[in-house]
Amino acid sequence: MNEALITNLRAQCGGPRDGALLRFSLGNALLGAGDAAGAAIELKQAVVFDPAYSAAWKLLGKACLALDDKAGAAEAWRQGIAVAQARGDKQAEKEMTVFLKRLG
Repeated sequence: MNEALITNLRAQCGGPRDGALLRFSLGNALLGAGDAAGAAIELKQAVVFDPAYSAAWKLLGKACLALDDKAGAAEAWRQGIAVAQARGDKQAEKEMTVFLKRLG
């Protein structure tokens, strides 16, 4: 099922529904399927579409960590924490702060 979902989401990229949510969903599906590199690409695109998408920053950090890119993970989480603070998203801020501390 994950393969079909990924295929369906990829088919929508570049179309009228392309955007942060689509790229986040594709990145999440790819990460779940074990494709951290593909996930990181899509999650980076998600935050280009919407730099204030704290959940995308959080997942991007996880994808970077899965690729053993600790610096990339830390930077994604720092960006995500700043976004979460600006939006008043306390839960996302708290989670990414914990992830960042564990990384250190």
